[in-house]
Amino acid sequence: MIENQWYAIAPEKIVPPGKMTGLKRLGKELLIFQTTDKQWGCIEDLCSHRGVRLSVGKLKDDGCVECPFHGLRFDASGTCTRIPANGINAPVDDRYRVRSYAIRVQYGIIYVFYGDKEKAVGEVPFFTDFLDESFVYSEIADTWETHYSRAIENQLDVVHLPFVHHNTIGRGNKTLVHGPKTVVIEDTIITSADNEVDQGQKQRKPQECEINPDLQLRFKYPNLWINIIAKKVKVFVYFAPVDDEQVILYLRFYHKVTPFKMINRLIAYFGKYANLVIERQDKRVVVTQRPKRTQLRMGEKLIQGDQPIVVYRKLREELIAASKGNG
Repeated sequence: MIENQWYAIAPEKIVPPGKMTGLKRLGKELLIFQTTDKQWGCIEDLCSHRGVRLSVGKLKDDGCVECPFHGLRFDASGTCTRIPANGINAPVDDRYRVRSYAIRVQYGIIYVFYGDKEKAVGEVPFFTDFLDESFVYSEIADTWETHYSRAIENQLDVVHLPFVHHNTIGRGNKTLVHGPKTVVIEDTIITSADNEVDQGQKQRKPQECEINPDLQLRFKYPNLWINIIAKKVKVFVYFAPVDDEQVILYLRFYHKVTPFKMINRLIAYFGKYANLVIERQDKRVVVTQRPKRTQLRMGEKLIQGDQPIVVYRKLREELIAASKGNG
């Protein structure tokens, strides 16, 4: 995991106002809750007293989580505000505090800051240049038994298209991979496929290629990806790390192909399932990769067409090293 980053971890809709839920993300057991006045909190899902999961307790009207075992209460900062057995007026020692995490909810997504809460500043990542309220979307989730880095790399891989997706988006037997040209702008990797049928022609180098402005892939650290299919059609995925062995892909099909939002919502509903078919083709192969977690130097014999993968790995390791250096 890259420290001091905002990670998209789950859809907002899983926690309605006045509710809470426990979930494993970022290798940690988290409790996410939303008060009736729509204030959000994220704390460790573990009572400091006797180790019970707070997620099986209650969210009280004062915005605190009550442990189901002995009634200890915790606020959004992780502070224990009450130990009933000691009396309502008894002071509570700070040692009962549980860890809390910075949390924001935007674009229908729950973001949690992985790292030092004091560094949780700036905007959460999103593709605001391409997705606005004129689009509608429908979302579906799929769990992969692999590290989130493998799932991300797959979405930057243009070499696999004619093989993994031979009967869907990779039709046409375009096995020769030119480039691909890959650029990095701030925290975003941009690339596009430049593949064609192999008739013995010479493969072009990345610097001889161009990125297609109307059909391209973008990845924004730490875990967001978008496929720009057309001006009015996009596929967006956020890769929510569960732990080192599992990731949940939240896939959204965005579009605005008609002037009528009701019709567009229906199209989006079926569009997400069409994209799930493609995603499942990837899943069948990617979950077999070993090791599950990737790194820049790991013994794989990469080829020119893997340039987006190399860029992803290099920048990811630089971000990891920088976050540790600032710690």
